[in-house]
Amino acid sequence: MQKPLQLRWHHVDPSEAVASHVREHVSRLERVYDRITGCAVTLEATSGHHRHSGSKYRIRIELSVPGRTLVVGRDPMKAWAHSDLSLAVNAAFREARRQLEDHVRRLDARVKTHAPVAVATIARLLPEDGYGFLRTPDGREIYFHERSVLHGEFPRLRIGGEVRFVEEAGDEGPQASTVTPEHRRSASAGAV
Repeated sequence: MQKPLQLRWHHVDPSEAVASHVREHVSRLERVYDRITGCAVTLEATSGHHRHSGSKYRIRIELSVPGRTLVVGRDPMKAWAHSDLSLAVNAAFREARRQLEDHVRRLDARVKTHAPVAVATIARLLPEDGYGFLRTPDGREIYFHERSVLHGEFPRLRIGGEVRFVEEAGDEGPQASTVTPEHRRSASAGAV
């Protein structure tokens, strides 16, 4: 974390054992997502008297991540009434972990990687067998199947014609997928 952990005690006697327990939970959260920038944890006895037996505890966690703050509040009126501070801390950090995992999933869905598109020329065609080979600018030959040629353009391909493609690993070496003939790309660009 960029900022040190902030631990606040309201109507609760500070305890090194509880502080250590909180630090351990924060460390686990950092293993879920290593870009946490700050964390503030407030431990509060809701009765207002820290020595009163029967106190209920509320835990508030504010977890700062780039562009956002995730907030967890464990209020005994709305959730379990925790009369054990350690159980209240555990429950609050379970919720913090769930929120953090949801945040990471949203980020992963937003940042999708796409395979790079390469350019090649058609080196060989075997139309009766439904496949051919592309020659890349670095001289490699890459297999492609007629089903990988978009829009049913396989019959219109000619040796020496340019295509764009995505390379992937096949059973017998590299192969091309999503082959797009350059004449197809030019026609669709002109139609805009």
